[in-house]
Amino acid sequence: MSHTFSIYGLGLLANRTIPGVPPASISSIDVRLLLGNLPDWVVEVAPSAVEPWYTSDYKDESGNPGLSVLRLFAGKHYRFCYADKTEFLIDQDGANIWAVWPETLSLEDTATYLLGPIMGFVLLLRGCISLHASAIAIDDQAIALVGPAGAGKSTTAAAFAELGYSVLAEDVVTLDDRGASFLVQPAYPCIRLWPASVTALFGQHNDLPKLTPNWEKRYLDLTQQPYQFHEKPLPLAAIYVLEERSENSLAPFVKHISEPEALMSLVANTYSTRLMDKMMRAREFEILGRLLKTVPVRQIIPHASSSQIPELCKLITEDFEGLKFRGPARAEQEQFLNV
Repeated sequence: MSHTFSIYGLGLLANRTIPGVPPASISSIDVRLLLGNLPDWVVEVAPSAVEPWYTSDYKDESGNPGLSVLRLFAGKHYRFCYADKTEFLIDQDGANIWAVWPETLSLEDTATYLLGPIMGFVLLLRGCISLHASAIAIDDQAIALVGPAGAGKSTTAAAFAELGYSVLAEDVVTLDDRGASFLVQPAYPCIRLWPASVTALFGQHNDLPKLTPNWEKRYLDLTQQPYQFHEKPLPLAAIYVLEERSENSLAPFVKHISEPEALMSLVANTYSTRLMDKMMRAREFEILGRLLKTVPVRQIIPHASSSQIPELCKLITEDFEGLKFRGPARAEQEQFLNV
């Protein structure tokens, strides 16, 4: 049985349901996903056709790297091998994905990889640069909350959801290049949260269900009332880079960031940045350079206390309201919204 989905602006055809992603009618198939199998030819690949492409610094308790990526046949396929024995195979066009996992894990476990790093790499192969970020819809525009793991992107997005704002994306924010502007494509209606974040926002961490039985992370289902998931793409209007939390009594506050600093911050928080080849890297710099000409980037210093999260959301919305958009980029945004 086949299932269709729409995610990150792509139409997916899969042989099984994808946990956390609702089915959708699609006009075209961009990616085919086969869950539970790898192609038969994989076991017959000669060592000479295999090139180590990336090895993560993180190692599990047995000393195995958390992730190893192999490039097959000079880049015709990429094989992702996780320490827990989950594997993905992706072709060079990002048009076909295969996935297998051990009996000790579940489809839900596999989906945590699929919806994050795997789809982030697929988008990269298809020419789309993505940010490690969350995106919120405000006044028919998108703002991105950018930052490394642990910066509080998901927690802040969940706080915005509690305040009645629609969430457009979590973890992977696409930069759909439209020339003079960029669109953020909808991701999936779920925000992943660590127990500490759930407690800070909602009380006891068991108020939200686990993503998988094998992981402590919880999820906020944006399809349930009173939350809202924005199902249509929106023009990217501002980027907020979340920096290290501070005990400063003035926090949270906005800090000026120069264009070179903004570029380096975005490069550091580009999805799949360590998997890029030279051509991908050149495209990344070209796209981000143009992005900075039309989209303001603001640096945010959050307060260390979780009690200040609502104040952080208020600061971001007030700062965004103060930004005035004019010129061709704004005109193109309005034209898009009126289509």
